[in-house]
Amino acid sequence: MSRITAVEVFPVAVPFARRFVLGSGAVGTPDQAGAVVFVKLTTEDGVVGWGEQRALPSWSYETAETIAVVIKRHLAPILLELTPFDVELFHTRASRRLSPAVSNGFPFARAAVDIALHDAAGKLAGLPVHALLGGKLRDTVPLCSAIGVGDPAAVREHARQSSDYTAYKVKIGGDPVADTAAITAVAEVAAGKPLWLDANQSYRPTALIRLMDAVREVPHLTCVEQPVPGTDTLALRRVRDLIGLPVAIDEGSFTAQDLARTLRLDAADLVVVKICKSGGLRNALKTAQVALAGGLEVLASGLTDCGIGFAAALHLFSQLELALPAELNGPELLADLYVENLDIVAATATVPSGPGLGVEVDEERIRAESMDLAWS
Repeated sequence: MSRITAVEVFPVAVPFARRFVLGSGAVGTPDQAGAVVFVKLTTEDGVVGWGEQRALPSWSYETAETIAVVIKRHLAPILLELTPFDVELFHTRASRRLSPAVSNGFPFARAAVDIALHDAAGKLAGLPVHALLGGKLRDTVPLCSAIGVGDPAAVREHARQSSDYTAYKVKIGGDPVADTAAITAVAEVAAGKPLWLDANQSYRPTALIRLMDAVREVPHLTCVEQPVPGTDTLALRRVRDLIGLPVAIDEGSFTAQDLARTLRLDAADLVVVKICKSGGLRNALKTAQVALAGGLEVLASGLTDCGIGFAAALHLFSQLELALPAELNGPELLADLYVENLDIVAATATVPSGPGLGVEVDEERIRAESMDLAWS
C-alpha cells in the first residue's frame, strides 16, 4: 500500500459571482470573498489526492484558521501513518485525538481530508470515487437553484435567470412579511417547479406559523428546512405538528447519531445530507442510510463548493434516491471553479468517470492565491 508522505493546506479567498445571503447572515458577494481551505495529500508513489472545505462560521463553528490548524497540527500526524484507503482508521484516530463530544469534532476539517483520501484512493485503484462507495445509480445529478434572502424584485430576477433548474431553494430570513413577498415572487416565475424553503434557523415557532398561514395558497411548496435553531430539536418537533408542511432537519443533524435521535423524537420528515457537516463521504452515507431506514427522505446539499467538493458530492449523491434535485450551488454562485473536467449542461451535472474525483485541479492557481493566516 502506498503511504501518505505529505499533507499541504492552502487557505484561499474564493470570489463570488453574486450576492448570497442566508437567514443566518451573508455568505458572500462579488466584493466579499468566501474562505475555502484546500488540502493536498501526496503518497510515496507520487499519487495526489485533493480535498476542500468552505469555512463559514455563521453556519458552523469552524473558521479558515481552525480548519487549517486542525489539519496541519492534529490530522496530518495521523495521515502520515496511513494509506489513502485507511478512511475508517483515519476517522477513528481523529476522534480519539479530537473528541467528538456531543456531535462530531471539527467535521469540516475532517471532510476536507476525507475527500482527499477518497481522491487519492480512487487514483491508486484506477476507479472513480463512486465505485469505492458502492457504485452509482445514475450518470447525472439534476441541480436545484439556490435563491438567497432578498427583496421581491431581486429574487424574482434570480428565478428568471435560473430557468434551466428544475427546482428552487428559497432562503428565508425570519421576517414573515418579507419572506412571504419573496416566496410569492419566486412562485410567480417558477412555472410549477418545486419550491424548497430554507430558514437556516432564523424563525421562532409563532412567527413560522404566521408565515405558513400567509403562503398557504402558494403552489408547490414541498418543505421548510431547519426553521428553528439546530440545538432545539424539541422546537422542530413542535412546529412539525403545527405548520402543515413537511419539515427538513439540517443544522440540527450533523451525524448519523444526531439523526437517530431526531427519528426517536419524530421531529422531521426529511434530512439534508452534506459532506461538510458529516465529516466526509462515508459518514454522509451513514446518515443517509439511517434516514432511509427510518422512513425519512433525503435532500442533497453543499456549501458553495468550488469544484473539488462539488465533484465529491456528485459521486455521493449519484447513489442515493433524492426527494428533490441537489442543491449544490457552487457553479451557480461562485465567479468560477478551481477544477476542470466538470460537465454541467442545463442545470444537470454529469458524474465524473475518471479515477478518483475525476477532475483536474488548478494547483497553480490555488498556490498563487493561498493566504497567509495569522497563526502561520
